[in-house]
Amino acid sequence: MQAQIQLLNKQIESTRLSLLAHPVYEQINDLNGLQQFASIHVFAVWDFMSLLKSLQIGLTSVSLPWLPLGNANTRFLINEIVTGEESDVDEQGNRMSHFELYLKAMKQMGADTVAIDTLIQHILRGKSIQESIQLTPISENVKAFLNYTFEIAQNAPLHVKAAVFTFGREDLIPDMFTAILDKIYAAYPEKVSIFKYYIQRHIEVDGDHHSHLATQMVAELCGEDEHKWQEATAAALKSLEKRSLLWDAILEG
Repeated sequence: MQAQIQLLNKQIESTRLSLLAHPVYEQINDLNGLQQFASIHVFAVWDFMSLLKSLQIGLTSVSLPWLPLGNANTRFLINEIVTGEESDVDEQGNRMSHFELYLKAMKQMGADTVAIDTLIQHILRGKSIQESIQLTPISENVKAFLNYTFEIAQNAPLHVKAAVFTFGREDLIPDMFTAILDKIYAAYPEKVSIFKYYIQRHIEVDGDHHSHLATQMVAELCGEDEHKWQEATAAALKSLEKRSLLWDAILEG
C-alpha cells in the first residue's frame, strides 16, 4: 500500500506547496498582522478537534458495553492525539486543550476573539453547528471552510475522515512563518510568548511519530480498494483547497 500513499501525496503536492507559499505569510510581519492571522486561524484550531473526535468515535469503543474495535495501533494513535490535543499543558504546566491555549495566546496578544466566542455561544445555546456557523459574523470563506470540516466529520466514511485528518489538515508552518514569529516575539515578548509556546508545542506533539501512524491508519482503512483511495485523495485535496479559503479570508481582513 506504500505505492498508494506515494500516489496520494503526489496528487496533492502542488496544492500543498501552493499553501506553503500563500501570500498570507507575507502579511504576518508585525503584531497587528499576527493578531489578524490568529483571529481567523483559531477556527482551524477549534474545528480540528471535532474531526479528531469523529475518528475517535468511529475507530475506538466509546459506548457501553466496551468492545475492542479495530486495530490497536489505530486506537493508540487516535487516543494519544486526543490526549495531547484535549489535555496538554500550557507554558506554566497547567492542563488545558490546545484550543484553550490558543485562546489564551490570543488574549495575551490582544487578538479579537468575538467571532469564535460568538460561534461557541450559539452552540452552547443548542443551535446546530450549521446554524451556528451561519449566524457567526465571519466571511463566507471561513464559513465554507467550517462547513466542509463538519460535512466530513458528521457524514463521511472513516477512510475519508482519516485522509482529511492525515493529509488535508496538517498545520502548514513554513520556515518563513517561524522566522517572522521569532522577530515579532523579540519585539513584543510580553504579548507573543504564549503564542510562540503554542507553535513550538504543536510542532512537538505533531511530530514524525503521529504522522507515520496516521499514514498507516489511512492505508489500513483504504486497504486494496482503489475506489476508497480515490475518495481519500479527492477529500484530502479538497480539504487543502478549503484551507486556502481560510488563508484568503485573512488577507481580506
